[in-house]
Amino acid sequence: MVRCRVLVVGAGPAGGDLARQLAAHGEDVVLVERLPDLRRAAFSSAALPLDALDRFGLPASVVAQRWSGWELLGPGEARRSWPGGRPQGVVLDFGALREWLVGEAQRWGARVWLGHRALACHQEADGLHTVLRRGDGGRLEVHSDWVIDATGQERSLLGDPPAGGPRAESLVSGVGLEWLVQVPSACWERWSDRLAFCLGSDWVAQGYGWVFPMQAPRLKLGVCRLLDPSRDQPPLGGVLERLIERLLAPAERQAMAVLDRHGGLIRSSIRRREPHRRGRLVGLGDAVSTANLLGGEGIRHALMSSRVLAPLLLEELRHPPGGSCVDRYPLELRRALGWRWSISGRLARRTWLGLQGSAADQRLGALLTSLEQEGASALSDLLFGYRFERYGIRALPYLLGLR
Repeated sequence: MVRCRVLVVGAGPAGGDLARQLAAHGEDVVLVERLPDLRRAAFSSAALPLDALDRFGLPASVVAQRWSGWELLGPGEARRSWPGGRPQGVVLDFGALREWLVGEAQRWGARVWLGHRALACHQEADGLHTVLRRGDGGRLEVHSDWVIDATGQERSLLGDPPAGGPRAESLVSGVGLEWLVQVPSACWERWSDRLAFCLGSDWVAQGYGWVFPMQAPRLKLGVCRLLDPSRDQPPLGGVLERLIERLLAPAERQAMAVLDRHGGLIRSSIRRREPHRRGRLVGLGDAVSTANLLGGEGIRHALMSSRVLAPLLLEELRHPPGGSCVDRYPLELRRALGWRWSISGRLARRTWLGLQGSAADQRLGALLTSLEQEGASALSDLLFGYRFERYGIRALPYLLGLR
């Protein structure tokens, strides 16, 4: 039996950051991760606004590329660009980010076990008892005061939100596929200073595609969509291949080398009213729906959830027992994410599930046309800050479904 004060399950951005914060304050932390290699399953395009680097204390070593503008392709053959005169944000190397967070946690004294999967967690009289399965199939038992479920959309220990009752809220699911590719230098340079999105049902029905620059001469090419049980949705592999055919010239495709293929599932509630804890088992990051459905953005909000929980948990650890400090966590996380969160979720569900056919393309095209006079920073405010109100009467008809 291994004992610790806090067991953090999942070494993604949320779990890794929480472990390093707790360890930096002298707490006894064990961080476990089901994958033996932190650079595996690096499914995240990981675009962030520039101020997030300072806000979360991220080093230059985790940055793959800086970008200064936006390009939106579609609906149809439309092409709109918002060039920026200065950097607006970064694309992170997701594997490097995870390695850095875990390395920092270890540097401050956290114990880190890779290749361990959490099977079950239950409350005992003097704490929580968690059963782990090691990579060799053996089992390991951990006794802790607190357990943090940072296993993403799997919610391995906390479980899904209740299906009935006053706290019931269904999860909206999306699935994505992304390739990391190496391309000719001239091709990379064409995409190197911007985030590019492909919008419209002829690009990706009920979803969108993207081109993000990575370290030269690499790009991330991906597609994602919301799952719609009422429709037959074609396999994403074919959708991504067709997107690449439209984006790259034949010679570029012939020279392209696929370095990695990865995919993943996003499951998130719209209002985020789901339970955030069960006793001293607490959910973090995507386990409590911090992945935003509008742009599939998860890293920034996962890190934010860690920054909200860490001081509350530290206060609790220093003044036990009770759990009253952590009781404030759901409300403080809602405040940190802001009132625009549920609006962006409703807009995501309406936009992506409804993006099927020419009528939907025309509505989306009308909204994009209304934004053509804005600058790159204004578009960043919209897509990262969810500042829909600054577009006033132009965006309101779209938000209400009137066009």
